[in-house]
Amino acid sequence: MTISERHEIILKKLKEQGKVNVQELSEELAVSEVTIRKDLRLLEDKNLLFRTHGGATLSNPYTSDRPVSEKAKIQAKEKEAIAKEAVKLIGDNDSIILASGTTVSALAREIYSQYRLTVITSSLDVSLTLSGRENIEISQLGGQLRPSSNSVVGPYAEQFLNNITCGILFLGVDGIDLDYGLTTTNLMEASLNQKFIEISQYTIVLADHTKFGKRGFGRICTIGSIQHIITDEQTPQSIVNELEKKGIRVTVAKQTD
Repeated sequence: MTISERHEIILKKLKEQGKVNVQELSEELAVSEVTIRKDLRLLEDKNLLFRTHGGATLSNPYTSDRPVSEKAKIQAKEKEAIAKEAVKLIGDNDSIILASGTTVSALAREIYSQYRLTVITSSLDVSLTLSGRENIEISQLGGQLRPSSNSVVGPYAEQFLNNITCGILFLGVDGIDLDYGLTTTNLMEASLNQKFIEISQYTIVLADHTKFGKRGFGRICTIGSIQHIITDEQTPQSIVNELEKKGIRVTVAKQTD
């Protein structure tokens, strides 16, 4: 079978099914998975498909920046369930970083501390939520305001972190691609998140199922740079298995009625 014939079959399957799988194509076309990946890369270069982890799709997997008020309404129940699992990991006298994002804001709404808790955050929403809660000390980063996320970015925020070390980072992302890594829609936010990871002993990513297989404009880090992901029940078990094979702890949050 020629390369043109393979490409014709791949595109036909894409048109019929909307997506294709590397392993299935390899078996059907009797070629290696490496060959199929090269085929998909060539077809993507011609703008005929979008590659995803383990396959390809006709729909654009790249996420776009949307207002925080709009994002807060999407998968709200899943975000609440993820937040309830995440708050269990915060201990007495912990120092934590709460990055930006609606799932991180959902976590802030769950935080009440009997003992002293130190919170560093780039999110205005997080600071306003925690303000006035007993035993919680908040350090709000300064910098350039991003209205779409109600958070700050830029060199002033990063400079503040130079002499700090923190226990746990709770990180929200716009996209998780198992090959490419974690991404967000803004380069300056990606840079700040990289700094967060650098100064934190343990990074927990809060991400509902819609974030997998997506890519944002700014790359934050590889999958191997984080330790833990908390997601919801709709995340495919195959993705959970792959993450665990990479040594990442995965917690699946279950919704309660």
